Amino acid sequence: QLQLVESGGGLVQPGGSLRLSCAASGLALDYYSIGWFRQVPGKEREGVSCISRSGGSTDYADSVKGRFTISRNNAENTVYLQMNSLKPEDTAVYSCAATRQWSCGLNSRAYDYWGQGTQVTVSS
Repeated sequence: QLQLVESGGGLVQPGGSLRLSCAASGLALDYYSIGWFRQVPGKEREGVSCISRSGGSTDYADSVKGRFTISRNNAENTVYLQMNSLKPEDTAVYSCAATRQWSCGLNSRAYDYWGQGTQVTVSS
């Protein structure tokens, strides 16, 4: 069974950068499209970005376009989310998720496997 573990979260000042990693084990990651989601207590989970199985297609929420970049290294079984120009409103728990679908989307209901999440806090 596929297992996902996120890392790279932390506390950063506004305008700073973080790179999140989503490491997979149990099965080869190249059979899965991967999405990044975030959630703040009391609010609905929000799709942030996703990347297709081949890596040839990506999607981003409007709120992060131009600031976040998703990439994958199937040889390392890892997907990355580079987050630049971070804002306080980016503060959330970020989770990665996997789906066997060839293409990716930002609807969390399409994803079958989830990591535990990593906290990102943007504050001065």
